[in-house]
Amino acid sequence: MSAVPRSEKPVGRFRRMLDRLSSSQEDLESEELREDTETAGCTRIGDCQDRQLVTVTGTLRTVTLRPRAGVPALEAELFDGTAALDVVWLGRRSILGIEPGRKLMASGRISMSRGRRVLFNPKYELRPLGRE
Repeated sequence: MSAVPRSEKPVGRFRRMLDRLSSSQEDLESEELREDTETAGCTRIGDCQDRQLVTVTGTLRTVTLRPRAGVPALEAELFDGTAALDVVWLGRRSILGIEPGRKLMASGRISMSRGRRVLFNPKYELRPLGRE
């Protein structure tokens, strides 16, 4: 046996295939989302700090309509494989294309609300659903 820990050994094609076969579907999707974030040149949600201007990308997990201070607000949870972020559009009841499972790129200033990262009224771009 070698003295090199397993995590420091070079990873071959066979090892990667075994790792993929033994991983859960959620782990595989998270890994794919992290790769998409790096490819797009966006900030990982897990690295976002309060009051930071960011561009993030990920998949919408949930979309709900919740009034805030008597004003309609469309809320969506964006996940990029590292963490989740709430995206909130104030004064909107619905937005065409904003639905669970949709890929989205959003830009704006991060704020913290009840211990969660939030982007209010971000600039956004809907991403293609499939790989291209």
